[in-house]
This record gives sequence, structure tokens and C-alpha cells, in this order.
Amino acid sequence: MNNLPPLASRLDRWLALLFVGLLALSGCSTAPPEGMAPVTPFDLSRYEGKWYELARLDHSFERGLSDVSATYRAQADGSVEVINRGYDVARGDWRQAVGRATFTGDPHRASLKVSFFGPFYGGYHVVALDQRDYQWAMVVGPSRDYLWILARDRQLPANVRDRLLAQARALGLAVDELIWVEHTRHGA
Repeated sequence: MNNLPPLASRLDRWLALLFVGLLALSGCSTAPPEGMAPVTPFDLSRYEGKWYELARLDHSFERGLSDVSATYRAQADGSVEVINRGYDVARGDWRQAVGRATFTGDPHRASLKVSFFGPFYGGYHVVALDQRDYQWAMVVGPSRDYLWILARDRQLPANVRDRLLAQARALGLAVDELIWVEHTRHGA
């Protein structure tokens, strides 16, 4: 006799293991990288609105995009709508992704998890912020492979840029690999 469990039972076990594995991976991918502290205090109402992506480390989901912006809007359920938009130079058109972010703990700590793909979340941690005017921010993901420099304007004063680059370098981020994003179109 065949001692293998029925196919449905094996599939159920496999799906259960896959689900547990995905939960474990997604749970790990939302914490800030070791040695990086998200900004506290953080005020979402001041962070809301449009930000221009001035620099980023390269990733396939943004490769070839210029004029990238992100817009954040608080939702009634406590989550944050995230709209990322950029111009695809090769295609000659705009691309947009809409996601959802939630705080990983205290909403006065700039540590969120964001999803653009259903149940899969990644970390979003503001590690530097213009606390006075909310005019610039430096954001990292779940590892040192993710870095974005954002601003309310399409450029940063040289002294702010230099300060952010020095801080990023001190945190072990690959600032020499940053892509500086062009902002030449007005549809962003």
C-alpha cells in the first residue's frame, strides 16, 4: 500500500508551511535595520502631502524612472494611503502604484510598514527629518539596501544634502551608489 498522505492533505500542509513562512518573512522585513532609529517624535499630519524623491538606491521596481514623487494621505482607519508616481523614460509614460502603510507601533515614531502587493509588507523608516518644517526626510527600508532622500521641493540646499549624505554614510549606507533623480517634467 502507498503510505503517502492524500494529495489534498499534502497541499494543505504545504500551503500552511508557505503561509507561516511568508508571515515570518514579512514580520522580519518591517523592522528597521540594526543600529538605525526611526525619528521620534513624528507627526503624520505634517508628513502628509507630496514629496519629491531626490535620490534612491537602485531597485527593479523604480529602475528607469525619473520625476518620482510620493504622496501620503492619512485614512480614517489609521492607515496611510501611499501613491508613488514616476515617469518611465523607456516607455515614455507615467507609472503609478498605490499602497497602504500602517505604523509598526507608536504613531509618534516614524516606523511604518507599507504594502503595494496585498499581504506583503516592507519596512518604511524615517531616520532623518527636518523636525522644524518637514521639508526633507531620509528613509530606509528593512535593510541597508533601501535608501531614499525626499524633499518637498525638487532640490535640496547643498548643506542639507551634505549633512544627509554624511549621516547615511555613518549608518553604513552605500551613498556612492545613490541615483540622483531628475525632475524635469511637471506632471509629477
